[in-house]
Amino acid sequence: MPTLPPERPSPTPLHQARKMAESFGTDARRYDRARPAYPDDLVSRLVAGSPGTAVLDVGCGTGIAARQFQAVGCTVLGVDPDARMAEVARDRGLPVEVATFEAWEPGGRMFDMVTAAQSWHWVDPLAGAVKAARVLRPNGRLAIFGHVYEPPAEVAEPFAAAYRRVAPDAPFNEGPARRPLEMYRAGYARVAERIAESGRFDAPEQARFDWARSYTRDEWLELLPTTGGLTRLAPAQLAEIQSEVGRAIDGLGGRFTLDCTTLAVIAARADTSL
Repeated sequence: MPTLPPERPSPTPLHQARKMAESFGTDARRYDRARPAYPDDLVSRLVAGSPGTAVLDVGCGTGIAARQFQAVGCTVLGVDPDARMAEVARDRGLPVEVATFEAWEPGGRMFDMVTAAQSWHWVDPLAGAVKAARVLRPNGRLAIFGHVYEPPAEVAEPFAAAYRRVAPDAPFNEGPARRPLEMYRAGYARVAERIAESGRFDAPEQARFDWARSYTRDEWLELLPTTGGLTRLAPAQLAEIQSEVGRAIDGLGGRFTLDCTTLAVIAARADTSL
């Protein structure tokens, strides 16, 4: 299921693929309804390790992750290039400034944590790390995280077949219907390497959080159009894929359990004064 493109081959570096990056706002309210939140254990770990409660959320989207940090007492500012996503986030109580992270002007503001939830692959990896370090207070944290939620084979295989049929030239068509967790972990390892290359952070650590969620047919079909490979499809293409996937879920009794993993890379800003 094409939900996490940083681990997939692409002819263009993803941070340069602006049309794809900014396609998620096509139906921003559906995105906000359908996308899952992040594990409470992840949020608690990040807050416990942060020197304070001021958070900058890069690529905040509609504020799904940001609201979780607000709920535990953090003050969060969002940055997102899509005004449609920002409008929904603001309606839900998150202040947002519309810009790419690379172009965003901090105006002297400093933060205890910079987060990027399912969004860092849309940021230039080296320039992003350097800028994150510039706006972090001493010992501040850069936290990059995202979901791996590959459905069971009974759902993934009909999805992949339909997707290849209606969008044969799409960049997400290579590889098996269900991509192994190791592929995603390798992608996050590359993220850690690029952060280390910036010279602005202590050695990054990687973390893993496992969880599960039950999805009904309608819930999964609500989520599908918000994922990276489907946000730019024509309505008829999307309808064909949803029809195939819906029949597959009906064959499982109308629902299935999704075993999920959330991966994270966490790095503390280095003390460059030494």
